[in-house]
Amino acid sequence: MRSMKMEFRRIFGTVAIICAVSLLAFGCAKQVEVGPEEPAEPAVTEIEPPHTPWEPGDAWPGEAEAEALDDTGDRDRDGELAVLEGRTSAPLLPVYYDFDRSNIRADQEERLIHNGNYLLDNPGTRVRIEGNTDERGTREYNMALGERRSLSARKYLIDMGVSANRLETLSYGEERPISFGRDELSWSLNRRSDFVILR
Repeated sequence: MRSMKMEFRRIFGTVAIICAVSLLAFGCAKQVEVGPEEPAEPAVTEIEPPHTPWEPGDAWPGEAEAEALDDTGDRDRDGELAVLEGRTSAPLLPVYYDFDRSNIRADQEERLIHNGNYLLDNPGTRVRIEGNTDERGTREYNMALGERRSLSARKYLIDMGVSANRLETLSYGEERPISFGRDELSWSLNRRSDFVILR
C-alpha cells in the first residue's frame, strides 16, 4: 500500500512537472501582434489629356522635312510680297521651327533677312513678334517655348541692325493654331513666329 502511494506520488509529480513546463513554455512564447489591416490603395483613374502630351521620346527628331512654305509669288502693286501665311502682316514672312526647338533653322534665315530688310527700309514701322507652338506639350511649357521662339527671331533682327524698341514679343503658345489637324504638316504650320505690323 505504501509503495503504491509512493508510485502514485512519483507519477503525479512527473505529470505536474510536465504541466508546469508546458504552461511555462506556452506563456513565454513570443506573441505576434496582429495590427489592423493595411487600407487598400485607391485605384488611380487616368484622365485623357486634351492633347497629346510631350514625351521625351518624341523630342529632337532631327531636321524637319521640307515643309514647302515658300511664298506664294503674289505681289502687290509695289512689287512687295503679299504672303498670307500664319497671322503675319504682308509683306513680312512668318518663320517656322523644328519640333521643340527655338533656334532659327537655316532654311528660315532668308525669311528673317527679308523681314529685317523691310524694317530697315521702313524705319517708322514697329512689329510684334508672336511665338506659336503646336499642341504637343503642356500649356505652360508651350507658352515658354513660344516666348523663346519670338525672342530668338527678335535677336536675329536686332543683330541685323533693327532697333530693339521697334520689336515687341508675345507668346501664344498652342492657343492660336492655324491648322487643326493632328499630323506633322499641321503641327509644322503651327510652330512659327508671326510678324504683325503695329505701325
